[in-house]
Amino acid sequence: MRGRRTVLNSITLSISLGEQVAIVGPNGSGKSSLIKTIMRELHPLQTVDDWSLKILGKDRWNIFHLRPQLGIVSPDWVETCTRPITATEAVMSGFFSSAEVWPHNEVTEAMTRKVAQVMVELEIDHLADHDMSEMSSGESRRVVIARALVHGPKALILDEPSASLDMRAVDELRETLRKVAQSGVSIILVTHHLPDIIPEITRVVLMKDGHVFRDGAKHEVLSSDSLSSLFDMDLEVFERNGYFHLI
Repeated sequence: MRGRRTVLNSITLSISLGEQVAIVGPNGSGKSSLIKTIMRELHPLQTVDDWSLKILGKDRWNIFHLRPQLGIVSPDWVETCTRPITATEAVMSGFFSSAEVWPHNEVTEAMTRKVAQVMVELEIDHLADHDMSEMSSGESRRVVIARALVHGPKALILDEPSASLDMRAVDELRETLRKVAQSGVSIILVTHHLPDIIPEITRVVLMKDGHVFRDGAKHEVLSSDSLSSLFDMDLEVFERNGYFHLI
């Protein structure tokens, strides 16, 4: 619950490592709360009987041990990293689960090489010395993705990654995510915007009013009938070049 409102109720969901999954739903459906639960920022009510929550096979985690296992990209983290530090420093901070590299953090040569490698792979190495507070929204979003990947997480979790981006930045973001998915990293993408769902994502979970509304193969779940019921309005879904759109 958040305050007096139940945001997740009777959720049953399992995501395997290696899966590429999108979680889709209207605002207030519980998508972001589900991600915060996975990241152990929110917890199920102890008064509920017979609940279980396992992450990477374990039901108990030291949060500082869990964070390196899951790369998180959210509007909150983009805002946190938008400060007078360089892109290289922002990416490096991912090793320490912090917003920047502090004097007591030990930076090794291996870390420096890994930061450079990830930035090249995501085609943002030209931003290495640029100030995060002076970047465009699209540039800072890609730097935060690099930050989330630098420690080799088992899954990348993205919460509304295209929010506030213009068309060019959205296109660059999609290409970045496709590279990540093709590298074998699991992606869990939270969105209410269908074109965010890259072709590599094969499973879609629809959420509504704190419940799993529908869960299955992308081409079966993203139907006009399902989306109309999800958003409570008449919608038509069409696919073009591997991406789904609503009209």
